[in-house]
Amino acid sequence: PLGAIKISFIHLRWLSTPASSVPGFVLKPTMEHKLYRPPPDVRGMTCLDKEAFTQTISVPALRVPTRVLNKVVKSLKKSTIQRPGVPRVLQEKEEGSDFRLVLLDPHRVTSPTSFSEAEAEALRSFSVSQELQHYDLRLTYDNLKSEEVLEAVLPQGQDVTSSFSRVGHIAHMNLRDHQLPYKNLIGQVIMDKNPGVTCVVNKTNTIDSTYRNFKMEMLAGEENMVAKVRENGVAYEFDFSRVYWNPRLSTEHQRVVQLVKRGDTVFDVFAGVGPFAIPAARSGANVVANDLNPESYRWLQHNCKLNKVESKVRTFNLDGRAFIQGPVKQELPALLKKKAVIHVVMNLPALALEFLDAFRGLLHREHVCEESLPTVHCYGFSKDNEPETDVVKRASSSLGFPVEERCSVHFVRNVAPNKDMMCVTFTLPKEVLFKSSSEPPPKRQKCEEATGST
Repeated sequence: PLGAIKISFIHLRWLSTPASSVPGFVLKPTMEHKLYRPPPDVRGMTCLDKEAFTQTISVPALRVPTRVLNKVVKSLKKSTIQRPGVPRVLQEKEEGSDFRLVLLDPHRVTSPTSFSEAEAEALRSFSVSQELQHYDLRLTYDNLKSEEVLEAVLPQGQDVTSSFSRVGHIAHMNLRDHQLPYKNLIGQVIMDKNPGVTCVVNKTNTIDSTYRNFKMEMLAGEENMVAKVRENGVAYEFDFSRVYWNPRLSTEHQRVVQLVKRGDTVFDVFAGVGPFAIPAARSGANVVANDLNPESYRWLQHNCKLNKVESKVRTFNLDGRAFIQGPVKQELPALLKKKAVIHVVMNLPALALEFLDAFRGLLHREHVCEESLPTVHCYGFSKDNEPETDVVKRASSSLGFPVEERCSVHFVRNVAPNKDMMCVTFTLPKEVLFKSSSEPPPKRQKCEEATGST
């Protein structure tokens, strides 16, 4: 497929002055410690020229009888050369030879004394000489790692990145300013070195708080933004350019879904394309899922059908506050009366804590059981030195009621220097849910329209 690594047979050149019993080999007193040193003329390259990276290097090798070859390779697995597309075992130039050449890693083996005690003992037991041969090996672009290519090209002293988020066939990068002149080359290298990646994009602005998507530019490959992914055994499809998806949250999705049991009810306020809602429905829960983004809503419905849970998930395309004060408010009385287990998931860490005030005075006390109140899982970002304390304080402020003594806080991940994503979980206090209607309604937050699963 487009973007897969092209493997070619490594070209080998025999040294012209033999000094041992094997034609083409000479002993050298020293070895280069670094396996690949890029030609200096690739520095500053902005248009990828693969041929410019070709280089011939010298690597150590052992001459091993074929009768013990497999045993020797197994014994030396930590010392053999590890390089994309480079075979560890080569046939000798002489046809019909009963010996093979085992190429070694020059970082680990520079002399016969470099072998560990166990390796040296194995070689003696197999009657293999520890005398090192030296082999001229031709490395091409296809044999280099992405880090090596980018290190060779980008200006010295500047950060080199080859990291990205993988979303199906899409590699999503977040390049820094000094890397932008090389963006297309970087995109091509990432595509070449990662089989299955056929599209590389770069984020060009911050995430929009309304629909939880961001602008991106194509760096390399095909302009196909419809991704197909699997997370925790569940299939999802979506247009990555128009919805939010974060592959780094798979563990968190699984953690929360494992708290949900068959017969429970889940209200997913900011459902995105369904990473909480669909697994919960597959586990036997009744799910009511919402998202303001029309594209997320469309793909949420599509993924429900894809996973055959459309009968267990009711979907809405509303603002989060309107969802709480509409469908959630309508469903809660009946659920509370039958003492159902209720979970409310609010995964919009940029704003979700501010939406908690929508629960204040949501229900009247009449004819409602207070024994099984909803459990809320609310996400938030914090730049505070004490993020746990910070998110609980903000949750309490939004609820108008202290939850410090009745909640738990889970660290999700570090999203940036001094910025953590946290999840605060608590039982919705009856003092909040059943506030007297005589009290004035809470002031609404400025940012009401927000959506998306972060």
